[in-house]
Amino acid sequence: MSLPNRLTGLLLTVLVVFQPTLFVGCSTAPVDKRILQYLNTEGFGKRYVGIAEEENYVTIGDTVQFVDSYNEEVRGTERVDIDGTIQIPEAGAVFVAGLTRTELESYLTQKLSPYFIQTDVKVQIQAGANRVYYVMGQTAREGPVPFQGDVTLFEAVLSARPRQHQANLGRVRLIRADPRDPLIITVNIADMWENGDSTGNIKLREFDIVYIPPTLLQQAADFVSGILVPFSSIFRQILVVILQLEDPDLLFRSGRGNRNFGFF
Repeated sequence: MSLPNRLTGLLLTVLVVFQPTLFVGCSTAPVDKRILQYLNTEGFGKRYVGIAEEENYVTIGDTVQFVDSYNEEVRGTERVDIDGTIQIPEAGAVFVAGLTRTELESYLTQKLSPYFIQTDVKVQIQAGANRVYYVMGQTAREGPVPFQGDVTLFEAVLSARPRQHQANLGRVRLIRADPRDPLIITVNIADMWENGDSTGNIKLREFDIVYIPPTLLQQAADFVSGILVPFSSIFRQILVVILQLEDPDLLFRSGRGNRNFGFF
């Protein structure tokens, strides 16, 4: 048998033997229905989402101020409870979470119409502390930032105080997370002050994620640190065992008044 025929036969043998495992990753296992009940299907995982700068909407922790133009007794200021309701005279607990200002005015007018001859409810929504955007990466201020509206990507990065020589401002990512249609935009922030190009100065929305990645040098430093730290920890323990120290920190302190080796 020639060499090409032998190779072909060997390949067929391998395919036959390992066929069950070669395509196991291609099959789609049925998803547990209980898991599907908890998977997010819209927005950022919040139950009440929207675009507040286009038309404000009600969410948990907001304060709703309402007044009826025809009935003076129908007025008040209520905080939206954890179940999404506020208390309205005559109507009692009314579910309002998720409604925009226009929808809420129409809904409250409808709820009160059985109790009054004429009614016309006007509302004001005061946002609570739940509207935020997030900053992550090489910055001194990581975490959620209160969203006050009219915030650009440049302002968000600048106020987060990116770490000098560690933050890669040429590859800043704006992440608008969504389970079905996520959006990730990479922006060169440094180009704004170097060339004045504000094309990438995107206006932020609530729940946006601003990620400031590390530079290549910082990535290399993190990689080396990740390798050396376990070894330094092992070295420390070995020295403690060899020298039989009751207080291991004595070995690693530094200072004039301490008799120690001052390794770290």
